[in-house]
Amino acid sequence: MDRSQYPPGWAWQWLSSNPATLHQPRELDDPSDLSPCGLTSDLRARPMGNTCYPCPEPRASTYKCGLPQPCPEQHLAFRIVSGAANVIGPKICLEDKISVKGNMGRGLNIALVNGVSGELIEARAFDMWAGDVNDLLKFIRPLHEGTLVFVASYDDPATKMNEETRKLFGELGSRNAKELAFRDSWVFVGAKSVQNKSPFKQHVTNSKHKYEGWPEVLEMEGCIPQRSSAS
Repeated sequence: MDRSQYPPGWAWQWLSSNPATLHQPRELDDPSDLSPCGLTSDLRARPMGNTCYPCPEPRASTYKCGLPQPCPEQHLAFRIVSGAANVIGPKICLEDKISVKGNMGRGLNIALVNGVSGELIEARAFDMWAGDVNDLLKFIRPLHEGTLVFVASYDDPATKMNEETRKLFGELGSRNAKELAFRDSWVFVGAKSVQNKSPFKQHVTNSKHKYEGWPEVLEMEGCIPQRSSAS
């Protein structure tokens, strides 16, 4: 990868990369298609009430984070899966090294990653239904250019969001934060100074006419160029 082709400023270098591969889960038109409904061994669906909620289908983990092909050199492999209703928590994988699976909670699950080394800085969950939004603000306000921000929603990601929270996520590259609402599904990767232009995002609104008011599971995967320590 020839880094000399990029203009100064890592945020623009990162934005110029190839976009992530996005995957939508298969829709469950008829819960009876599963036999039995809610079979958990293959993670295709889990029951909630009388309805089954689809999850990403299993795959052979041939490459890092289960990607179907390897990432180029100086790129980080990632995979993010949003939570399923309030039943199955989200997952964030980067280079097969980190995951929020063991640190998940209702609301927004966020992992901060060093954009140069690819190492995890910190991972936390913020309750956006009954928690204090100031905890989230204290977490994302001091971020500086070069830190990657991985986000996966679980249950409700937006009730406690205020104008400042949405603005800060916008500064990290999110176009969806300003419209994120109760029980939406959202997965996102951003960085400081990208300014509403991150290609790594997926959002689906809550539909009260589907899955008893819960939206679909979202899955996103791809390769992110590492930041040059000199940039």
